[in-house]
Amino acid sequence: MKQIALDIGLASDPSFANFFAGPNAAAVKHLEAAAGGLLPSPVPIYLWGEEASGKSHLLKAVSEALRGQGASSGWMDASMLEPPEFNESWSAVIMDDCHLYTPAQQRAAFNWFVNALSTDDGHPRWVVAAGNVPPADLPLREDLRTRLGWGNVFALQALNDAERRAVLRREADARGVFLSDDVMDFMLTRFSRDLGSLMQLLDKLDGYALQTKRAITVPLLKSMLESE
Repeated sequence: MKQIALDIGLASDPSFANFFAGPNAAAVKHLEAAAGGLLPSPVPIYLWGEEASGKSHLLKAVSEALRGQGASSGWMDASMLEPPEFNESWSAVIMDDCHLYTPAQQRAAFNWFVNALSTDDGHPRWVVAAGNVPPADLPLREDLRTRLGWGNVFALQALNDAERRAVLRREADARGVFLSDDVMDFMLTRFSRDLGSLMQLLDKLDGYALQTKRAITVPLLKSMLESE
């Protein structure tokens, strides 16, 4: 059955608080400690896993946590054709989609990595990166690929259907709405299955139910789609 990919994106302002750790609790705990300054030294961190395993969410959560402390960080992903120069005011460099980097992005990433871990100013910075394969399998230049595997490497696992259902049920309960098994079946078989999109779908559906003063049902969900 073909799934519908709604143009609703990921949940805004990803954080550790709105990430369901599930099988990835160890990685989340380590990232929280790093962002919170609870680890002794900034050892590089690399996350890898399939699509919808939460890599981008966690990288953005690190950035948000640092921003909440008044610290800035450098961000690079595959969409940035001309990455900025390394900035010494950064407390961390965060690099997403490493498996997709162009030669120019790889040069910038290597520069960021070397400068971030430099102790010339007595202030080494965190390097947090992610890709869809382990560091050794990244299609990157050798010096960058090996460096990305220097530190702590975490393999993220996507949530299974039971875990997705548990998250949807918990969020619906928090909103004071009832989400039937039929509705969840429809959501999980007809729409993009990554958790961020499912949560945005629930948010949109909840708003539509309030607007129409109807309970959340499969017919209501179909009506919402037809009204767009």
